[in-house]
Amino acid sequence: MSDDERGDRNDSRGISRRGFITTVGAGALGAAALSRAGASPPSVVADAAEPTPIALRINGRLHKLLVEPRWTLLFVIRDLLGLTGTKVGCERGECGACTVLLDGKPRYACLTLAVEAQGAEITTLEGLMHGEELGPVQQAFLAEDAYQCGYCTPGQIVAAEGLLRANSDPSQEQVRIGMSGNLCRCGAYAHIFKAVQRAAALRKAGR
Repeated sequence: MSDDERGDRNDSRGISRRGFITTVGAGALGAAALSRAGASPPSVVADAAEPTPIALRINGRLHKLLVEPRWTLLFVIRDLLGLTGTKVGCERGECGACTVLLDGKPRYACLTLAVEAQGAEITTLEGLMHGEELGPVQQAFLAEDAYQCGYCTPGQIVAAEGLLRANSDPSQEQVRIGMSGNLCRCGAYAHIFKAVQRAAALRKAGR
């Protein structure tokens, strides 16, 4: 896959690595320009540790929390709310283990600040179940043995759910591209791709 395709894939999860580098570079140039012009930077800087009240709707339930502005959605979901289906992986937007859905679209929770997620409908792995019954994507991953160690599986499942919400009948190539933001270190990709297409069939059948 080309660098452009990778950049586009990561854009759907929040900021891409390419976008981050571009933003940092632009910021550095702007700071240098201010310095040459003799301008002073803003004298008031927000305290990153100052607690901020927020409300997050996760899996249909509203959670009112006090958070520090620097806290990620990943930290809040796992450490404050105990929804451990969302995994900690690279914590820099490369592996996809922390994937959640924001308004139905896959997003890296490690690159999303909790304060950013206000007003969105957040769905984690737990939210894909129907009571104690597995959802269709979870059923498909189980049936196709689409995992080995299983650590990346929650993120893979959530990413697949987001893909199928956007495209209910993806081709094999569309599945490959749609799942490219989630890494499996065990290399179970062939089974993962089969599971996504099986999930598409289950969703069509209303299961």
